[in-house]
Amino acid sequence: MTAPTDTDAAAEQPTAQIATVVGAAMAASGTAGGRSSADTAEILAITDAMVRLLIGVPLRSDGQLTIKSLAEEAGLKRNKLTHKHTGLKDLFYALVRAQHGRPQTLDALHAKHEELKAKTQALREERDRLALQVQQFARVVQVLELENEQLRQSSTHPVIRLLPRR
Repeated sequence: MTAPTDTDAAAEQPTAQIATVVGAAMAASGTAGGRSSADTAEILAITDAMVRLLIGVPLRSDGQLTIKSLAEEAGLKRNKLTHKHTGLKDLFYALVRAQHGRPQTLDALHAKHEELKAKTQALREERDRLALQVQQFARVVQVLELENEQLRQSSTHPVIRLLPRR
């Protein structure tokens, strides 16, 4: 069995599919419409970066669904998105809103994080309970040592026999 690829993950994400289709359409129309090959390459880089961010497998950025991260992921300066390719910027924001602002692959990580936080809290409570129990046992041992010492000092009692000390 082979490992899943970005294209496999993109096929499962409707928002990633939209980005792929739009990028291919814009690149195709760009070459026919007189755009330079640099513009077409930028469009393809941006849409590929959109797909990677939307499916949650960034290569060059922190994975956040922001224009800054999209520009880093595409290997471009941010002003290319904010001034030149504003349609792609708007598309990206729409796709982010469509999937509620976070890649679906992060939902599992978020659930695992919440589970680990709950487990950590339970462990802290257990630690605190055990620390109190240790303090209580220390007090009991101290009281028993005092009682034992008092019994040793009152060795005149006929029933009490002193055991040899180590």
